[in-house]
Amino acid sequence: MAVYDNNKNRRRYKDNLIKASIFLSAFLTVAILVWILGYVVFHGIGEIDTAFLTTEPSGDEGGVWPMILTTLYMIILAIGISAPIGILSAIYLVEYAKPGRILRVIRFATESLAGIPSIIFGLFGMIFFVVYLKMGWCILSGAITLSIMVLPTIIRTTEEALKSVPMAYREGSLGLGATKLRTIWKCVLPSAIPGILTSVILSIGRVVGETAAVYLTAGMAPYIPKSAFESGRTLAVHLYLLAKEGISFEKAFATATVLIMIILVINILANMVGRQLNKINKV
Repeated sequence: MAVYDNNKNRRRYKDNLIKASIFLSAFLTVAILVWILGYVVFHGIGEIDTAFLTTEPSGDEGGVWPMILTTLYMIILAIGISAPIGILSAIYLVEYAKPGRILRVIRFATESLAGIPSIIFGLFGMIFFVVYLKMGWCILSGAITLSIMVLPTIIRTTEEALKSVPMAYREGSLGLGATKLRTIWKCVLPSAIPGILTSVILSIGRVVGETAAVYLTAGMAPYIPKSAFESGRTLAVHLYLLAKEGISFEKAFATATVLIMIILVINILANMVGRQLNKINKV
């Protein structure tokens, strides 16, 4: 009896230790995030005003209005190119592709793309889009390069979202006489929307925070681009230049704060859209 109690106490001790480690890890993760965001916002919020958000930069003065617009243009173009390709690729891999050499090659290519450093994408984009195709340093060159970068994220996350949809949904739809394509469109995709939105949000985060690839393809012109074929400077590139050149660390922190706010707003809007779509699907 004593041996049984000792074993039971040891198991309880191990369970409590593991549980404490899990909670501590979660707390540290949240604490690090809050610390970084709080530090940046604390040092940058004082520099943000109407003039900073609505004027063009001029040395260590001026604002970030052109960078905000360029960043939004880059997000729209990059996600507009990569999201359809990535989602359709994931649908093929999950719903149509059969296990074999072709599937292994596609997965290997996707995983390889995910592991390539961003500077390599930037060099490729500069050589191929800017120089070879003679597109020049422009927003479109940067957006296409970034769309290639985020494809693995969209494909892999969308794959997991599609796999999480119960097979009973597919079987029930097919049993009622629906075609495979209609089953995917009406049953599978609506159920996978939260996961697909997650892939888009993660991709937006990478697009917004990328510097090397954008610097080498879109350029760093500090004015409002009139079209996608003109050069522009994103907030991340502007932040890099402010910090690297030592122009104004206060402005750098303020730019970083604006960048954080944009990401938060995009995440909130995406979650709102996801909830509304879920309500429509349930109805």
